[in-house]
Amino acid sequence: MKEWWLLVGLICIPLMAVYLHIPPPNLSPALQKWYNSGERFNFRGSNIFYRDSFGALGSSDVVILLHGFPTSSYDWNKIWDPLNQRFHRVIALDFLGFGFSDKPRGHRYSVFEQASLVEALLAHLGLAEQRVNLLAHDYGDTVALELLYRSDQNRAGHLTINSLCLSNGGIFPETHHPRLIQTVLKDFTLLSPLLTRLTNYMIFSRGVGQVFGPYTQPTDAEFWDMWTGLRFNDGNLVMDSVLQFINQRAKHRDRWVGALTSTLVPLHMIYGPLDPVNPHPHFIRLYQQLVQRSTITLLDKHISHYPQLEDPMGFLNAYYSFINSF
Repeated sequence: MKEWWLLVGLICIPLMAVYLHIPPPNLSPALQKWYNSGERFNFRGSNIFYRDSFGALGSSDVVILLHGFPTSSYDWNKIWDPLNQRFHRVIALDFLGFGFSDKPRGHRYSVFEQASLVEALLAHLGLAEQRVNLLAHDYGDTVALELLYRSDQNRAGHLTINSLCLSNGGIFPETHHPRLIQTVLKDFTLLSPLLTRLTNYMIFSRGVGQVFGPYTQPTDAEFWDMWTGLRFNDGNLVMDSVLQFINQRAKHRDRWVGALTSTLVPLHMIYGPLDPVNPHPHFIRLYQQLVQRSTITLLDKHISHYPQLEDPMGFLNAYYSFINSF
């Protein structure tokens, strides 16, 4: 019996070692094109990926796109070209720990740092004095609220925000329902290192698929691009650290929700009502109650957590209506 278990161990341990160090997938042609179109700048010793595109002539408007968890700036690919037809300049970045940016291990990721990263990028691009429009989703919503707080404090060196559009972000801890795997990763430090290594494409695609509507599921190629972006620079190994943003939302709720409820910046919410993470109607009722100055677009009842990917034209039309209203 001892020899049998020894044999199993000798076989399984090397196989597990190979599995845990499986190399990341190659970029698809579409993702490679996005990667090749981007640039990089240094932020506190880390390389940050961003895209900066000049579009509409005769306009001086700048829009900054802030993506969600666990994906990247590629979330905006379906509306990138149309935005370039409306705005003079369209800018998107991969936050630290996401997409094509560096993903340092053992790093204490924070919303505050990501907001400083956005400010540093704008300074790098010579736009520190430019009024900018923020368009955010999910994780990016909370980064946008920290930027809003800083802007409204009128502190030197911070952004001047012309408008803020949010979409399907867990901005209220009391109405936010993270996925089970997210809760385990952020709170169970003993399990997290193992789970981040054991997460594979099947687990990832099944989890992400749950926050898309049943009629708006990503294609296999789109799922694969999301997974590839996560695995780039071993991003799966820092998911537990990045997920601390959920705890930060609860800790700093008064700061960020307070900024949202007190600002005079034009506000809009684009909301996919089938979202299980920020479920309808609880989320939208609280938003309407607390943020009475904001306008709201409820998209089709089949649209869920990723409205810019599930209904890009509906998302764009809602955003343009907001931008053209002031």
